[in-house]
Amino acid sequence: MKPKAYKSGVKPIWCPGCGHYSVLNAITKALSVLDQQPEDCVLVSGIGCSARLPAYANAYGFHGVHGRALPVATGIKVARPKLNVIAMGGDGDGFSIGGNHFLHACRRNVDIVYIAMDNEVYGMTKGQASPTTPELWDHSKLTPHGPEVRPFQPCSIALASGASFIARGHSGDPNGLAKMIYEAIEHPGFAFVHVLSQCITYCPEQSEWKERVHDEEVVTADPTEAATFLQREDGFSKGVFYRNPRDVWPMPHQPPQDSNLRKGFEL
Repeated sequence: MKPKAYKSGVKPIWCPGCGHYSVLNAITKALSVLDQQPEDCVLVSGIGCSARLPAYANAYGFHGVHGRALPVATGIKVARPKLNVIAMGGDGDGFSIGGNHFLHACRRNVDIVYIAMDNEVYGMTKGQASPTTPELWDHSKLTPHGPEVRPFQPCSIALASGASFIARGHSGDPNGLAKMIYEAIEHPGFAFVHVLSQCITYCPEQSEWKERVHDEEVVTADPTEAATFLQREDGFSKGVFYRNPRDVWPMPHQPPQDSNLRKGFEL
């Protein structure tokens, strides 16, 4: 199937220049390479600009509440393991109100993909500072001197929490991002794809990201090596950083040995 077969008839209403257009194209290209039927794929989102994406795709979709994309995606995958489940959100949705779900989704290692479209700002609610906003960013009237706290480090947090696949892409490289999403889908377990997706409406300086992003793929299964790399890189490295397959949750269990106990729960 061609990538356009995975796009719905709903026209995206993101701002001109938004990086999310490229993320949508990358997802549809990845699904095209996989040759998945639309009914075999589910896209799950929360709240925010990025959360509109399921409406623009020809697949099953679930537009949930703020920060809750990952528990919904987890439930869908556990109940229907043959479905290809992709959760998505922004930096506010995923790392603020949804931060606790992010930690536990990483450690559970359910076989889903999580795409975080990070523009370092709350775009839908008019440009407030988000968890990943730079410390001295001063574009918002709510934080005229910047948030004055260190920004959240999504890839480092994902590694410390137990994610078994960690990568970073850039919306300015949709073909490379499509390949990365394809690899994430093929990975058995929780795959985290951190996407630098610019919001030039509230952060016009992000148009310069295309000059700052650089390839530095360090594919390792050693968490210590990955942690060392992630703590020294500048946040604009692009590539797959960590891939370490492990048991996917839920793991198969043997039936109870006590037949009388088992009969007690039979209807």
